Amino acid sequence: MKLLISLLFFCLTFTGYSQNPEGFDKMCGNYIKGTVPLAKPEQLKFEMSKISTIYILDAREKKEYQTSHIKTARFIGYDNFNISSVADIPKTSKVYVYCSIGYRSEKIGEKLLAAGFKSVYNLYGGIFNWANNKYPMVDGQGKATNAVHGYNKKWGKWLNDENCEKKLN
Repeated sequence: MKLLISLLFFCLTFTGYSQNPEGFDKMCGNYIKGTVPLAKPEQLKFEMSKISTIYILDAREKKEYQTSHIKTARFIGYDNFNISSVADIPKTSKVYVYCSIGYRSEKIGEKLLAAGFKSVYNLYGGIFNWANNKYPMVDGQGKATNAVHGYNKKWGKWLNDENCEKKLN
């Protein structure tokens, strides 16, 4: 059974890359330094379906979060993040942090690790990668959406036009 699950996870891991615009992985590599373990969207989606005690934290700003976020994600922000906002989360829990592409969430992940959290993961490619893979999102009212706050044209280009409705500043 473990072999079957591992094989399924391995196959799912490599199916999502074709959904991203050309150069997406290289761009992410320019911003994400690997100081926090990375998790691919496929891994998070799989764990969301199997494990009820994971925490998902959205490290974007409120306007971005209101446009869309991963269901069950908690808004923590970036500019005004305070470690006390996650004081209720057990430090032994699995915590996934994401932002647009992974830069801001990596910085928040570093703070969580420094505060003693044991299992922190940075969602590789952030909500852009999640949305490009057509994974479900909700808006600020909890309704299903495919809209993503792309910030501006420079960043919005990393959203797949076929999968996402881009919302720019």
